Amino acid sequence: MTDSLATLADLRRQADDPQRRILFTNATIISMDPQIGILHRGDLLVEGSRIAAVAPDLRSQGAADDAVVVDATGAILSPGFVDTHRHSWQAALRRIMPDVNDLGEYVMSTLARYAPVYQPQDVYLGTRLAALSAIDSGITCLLDFSHNARTAAHSDSAVQALLDTGIRGVHASMRPHFGAWDGQWPADLTRLQEKYFSSADQLLTLRLATLATDEIAGPDLAYGPRLAQVARDLGVGVSIDAVFGTTSSAAILGWARDGLLNPDVTLIHSTGLTGEAWKAIGDTGTTVSLAPVSEAQIGLETAVPAVDEALAVGIRPGLSIDVEVALPGDMFIQMRTLLSIQRMRAVNAGYGTDRIPPRITTQDVLDFATLQGARTNGLESVTGSLTPGKQADLLLIRADDLNNMPLNDPIGTVVLGSDARNIDTVLVAGQVRKWAGTVLDVDLPQLRNAVEESRDRLLAAAAQ
Repeated sequence: MTDSLATLADLRRQADDPQRRILFTNATIISMDPQIGILHRGDLLVEGSRIAAVAPDLRSQGAADDAVVVDATGAILSPGFVDTHRHSWQAALRRIMPDVNDLGEYVMSTLARYAPVYQPQDVYLGTRLAALSAIDSGITCLLDFSHNARTAAHSDSAVQALLDTGIRGVHASMRPHFGAWDGQWPADLTRLQEKYFSSADQLLTLRLATLATDEIAGPDLAYGPRLAQVARDLGVGVSIDAVFGTTSSAAILGWARDGLLNPDVTLIHSTGLTGEAWKAIGDTGTTVSLAPVSEAQIGLETAVPAVDEALAVGIRPGLSIDVEVALPGDMFIQMRTLLSIQRMRAVNAGYGTDRIPPRITTQDVLDFATLQGARTNGLESVTGSLTPGKQADLLLIRADDLNNMPLNDPIGTVVLGSDARNIDTVLVAGQVRKWAGTVLDVDLPQLRNAVEESRDRLLAAAAQ
């Protein structure tokens, strides 16, 4: 596997060359592209930032000429995972409330108590830590639902942190729920777009973040015609959090009547919705982000991830992490949790009868974590599968490690066997972000000290 420092040096030396070629050979390739499927032994060629070719044997076609060759024998080559919703600024407070009992406890602790004392530097450190950890665990695209935009400087810090890590980031901007703020949102999105998001061909994209109803933080944050018009004027998508129960169901029907639902709108969680609301979601092609561990562990509305409801109306959801103050931060756990809950419910529904309710598969949850996540983030044409022409956002997962060997079923190995320790290499847009099991360009002791200082300051300020 990728233990060659000389190979890494070659890759880094040529990093700015748009014609640079990297050839991965002898890998088991999970493309997530229905036309390519799985190659049990294959090659993948990267040119610049894009995937140029995927085939059983590219070396015989001259692909190795002028390329840095990476022998991926014993590894699975997969698209990077896509996180469709994470509140990254909170990372310095990871697992500070691991046994939170309900949404109210989270809101009053994190959003009402800690969020108001955040300074821009705290937002930067939390967001950078979350993005680096995402890369370490194989997440190459992260939607940062940044809902602590107290000032323009807070927003700038969140965006800069994504830029500094080299992740494919989606900055979804929202003002804070509680406490003092400058009143600059949503107008400040125009400034953010002009400053950071002027090009369509870049790692970062912009979205508007908002809530479903006025129950948590008042009417100004509830999605409706005013915020929909802001998003239309900017030409950006919308991510709507806290989509729960009967009140959100009524809101969804109103949005449908007003023409405010479409594939550029993402509904997050979507637990406990009515059948009529789900029909409106399906009819409009609105996307859905599930956070399986969050919904089950915190107990959001019904506490049951709404995968069956989404699939029933033709929506294949993306997956997300949500809040690290109480939850794990990697995509492997999201896939396994969703798979277990859905199949448990399916078997339980048919128990004692001759019914055989449909069960999702490991292929399904990997699809949700890659291609459908990209679609949910508005980036299906950019990432989510190993398709020639798409950006080279990819992982090498060691299948010959102790916990994965011998390799029998590639998708089963990724979904059920692997974790962050098995991720050998991560590329984002053709740039190496993790190599031989180590995230690059991080001074870990310095980052640790800075994050701990940030946490200590936040706890002290919140206690006053």
